[in-house]
Amino acid sequence: MKITILGGGGFLGRKLAARLAQDGALGGKPITELTLFDLAAPAPLATPFPLRCLGGDVADPAAVAAAIPPGTEVVFHLAAVVSAAAEADYDLGMKVNLQGTLAVLAACRALGTKPRVIFTSSVASFGGGQDAVVPDDGRQVPTNSYGAQKAIGELLLQDASRKGFLDAVSIRLPTVMVRPGRPNKAASSFVSAVVREPLLGLSTDCPVPPEFAVWICSPRSTMEWFLHAATMDTTPLGADRGINPPGRSATIAKMLEALETVAGKAAREKVGFAFDREIYDIVVGWPAAFAATRARRFGFVEQESLEELVQAFIEDDLAATKADRGL
Repeated sequence: MKITILGGGGFLGRKLAARLAQDGALGGKPITELTLFDLAAPAPLATPFPLRCLGGDVADPAAVAAAIPPGTEVVFHLAAVVSAAAEADYDLGMKVNLQGTLAVLAACRALGTKPRVIFTSSVASFGGGQDAVVPDDGRQVPTNSYGAQKAIGELLLQDASRKGFLDAVSIRLPTVMVRPGRPNKAASSFVSAVVREPLLGLSTDCPVPPEFAVWICSPRSTMEWFLHAATMDTTPLGADRGINPPGRSATIAKMLEALETVAGKAAREKVGFAFDREIYDIVVGWPAAFAATRARRFGFVEQESLEELVQAFIEDDLAATKADRGL
């Protein structure tokens, strides 16, 4: 089985590549080749199968076609310009998030073999704000450019599935926490920062109030959702290829309670609050909860507790993050 990860140099792409290398197979089929593609060629990792690491622009059809060679059965489309960056630079967001998805669609269509495509959409493709509990058939009415671009990508891939060009599953990811490394340009970067920075011994300010709620998930759950989406029977999905996976709704205050339970009061006290209107105006439109009954019915695993989520970062990523940041 040949597999391609677009966005293979990013946080989730690297974790997914490592998991595939560990397993050596997907859905019971041995992996015969893995391609990692990003703007800069991703660093190689040890794999029991041939590995290609390619650099290029996801909006360049020729570069994407080279990353999805004949015989590719599964494509993980994780490449994107994140929320605040897409809001600040509309043209860049449209180029990467829309034109990039069109290039992926064209490359998969050219294979003529209907590959499975796992597309990372986002809760940002919905509106409703703090009081919303989005049902499975809730309308996507995004309040930001990033969410609009993701919703458009979903529709394009859904129609391509209907036409038989590919076989898409669009996972509307909650805010993934705790992200390792450094803060990024995502509007939701603070969600990881309020846990990660104190565990690194650093202080940080949260730009939203303690009672602000976020729909979240862990990297561990995200990996399970990706692998399940890549191997599930998509026939029961019908025309609707969008999945709201079973994340967890949590306020910043609850996240800090979990941090204190796991790491102590001193860690909790490293988080302050400094309201940021620009960030708040982006994230306040995102729904804070989803019903996610359809995803559960189709076998997507439940999210861990907040305490388990904090502990998972300590076990999986804390040491590497300290090394990366020279701490």
